[in-house]
Amino acid sequence: MLGELMARFPREGRVEWLGVRPAREAPVEVREAVEAVAEKGLVGDRYAGGSGKRGVTLLQAEHLPVIAALAGLPAVEPEWLRRNVLVSGIPLIALKGRRFRIGDVLLEGTGPCDPCSKMETALGPGGYNAMRGHGGLCARIVEGGRMRLGDAVVAVD
Repeated sequence: MLGELMARFPREGRVEWLGVRPAREAPVEVREAVEAVAEKGLVGDRYAGGSGKRGVTLLQAEHLPVIAALAGLPAVEPEWLRRNVLVSGIPLIALKGRRFRIGDVLLEGTGPCDPCSKMETALGPGGYNAMRGHGGLCARIVEGGRMRLGDAVVAVD
């Protein structure tokens, strides 16, 4: 029963924003499309040559107002949070341990994407704690391809 409930989604998600982090201290570059390389990462992103488990980082769009409220800010922009893909309409945590497709790309949710110390600068004092539980999801790229703004985010059985 629980397995059936966990496999059911009310609707598809949607890509609302895309970005890459070219270097550790470099600002995030906002993109309309990104190229994903299997078992590597996104072309132009600093993690593209590293661990496949963190090939893509995703953030829940619905969490932005929560993060802003917890940080005491009127709003939070996705590029401040240094993730790759902002997704709406589908609960990212439900994709942990599952395969899902965005555009041409097949991904597998590998685990939570915990905040880093940079959130203290991005969001102000307490920014790290404002992000805890809202940091999103890390994913491995199983099949490479292209992701675009507006692409559907669909769980794969």
